[in-house]
Amino acid sequence: MTEEESLLAAIYEDVELHSYDDSWPQAFEVERDRLLSLFPGTFMDVQHIGSTAVPGLSAKPVIDILAGVQSITVAERLALPLCQSGYTTSAEFNESLSDRKWFMRWANGHRTHHLHLVVHGSPVWHARLRFRNALRSSPELAAKYAALKTQLAATHPNDREAYTDAKAEFVHAIVRGA
Repeated sequence: MTEEESLLAAIYEDVELHSYDDSWPQAFEVERDRLLSLFPGTFMDVQHIGSTAVPGLSAKPVIDILAGVQSITVAERLALPLCQSGYTTSAEFNESLSDRKWFMRWANGHRTHHLHLVVHGSPVWHARLRFRNALRSSPELAAKYAALKTQLAATHPNDREAYTDAKAEFVHAIVRGA
C-alpha cells in the first residue's frame, strides 16, 4: 500500500469499535511527549480525551489529544510544522472550524491519533474535559455512552461523520449537566 493509499484508507475508514485497551494511555503519553519535544513551549497543556481516555470504555482505537494553545492564530501557525511531523489535515475542514483546528495521524491505512488544537481555557477546552471527566467518574454514564456508540456504529458503519453527529446530543447533554 502506498502512502497515498494508506492515507485514503484512513480517511474513509469504517466505524469499528474495539474493547478498551490498556495500552491507550501509554500511546497518548508517547505522542504527548513527542509533541512537547517537537514544539517546546508551544502547548499550555496537553490532555488525553475521547473514549480511549476512559478506562473500560469501548472505542474506535484512535487516541484523541486535546492540546491547549494561546490563540487560534498559534494553532493555525502550527499546521505546516505538524504536517511535516507526521500529521495530516483537511484545510477545508479546518476553515469551517472557528474554535479549534483538527489534525490526524495514520499508519497502515488506519487512523492512530486525532489532535485537537484549541485555545487553552476556552469553552471548547472546558467542554471536552468536562465530558471526559463525567464519563470517568460515572460508570453508569459510561455504560450508556458505550451502548449508544454500539448502536450508532451498527447504524452508520461506513459514515464516520454521521456516527459523530449522532452522538452530539448525548455529548452536549452531559457537558451542560456535568
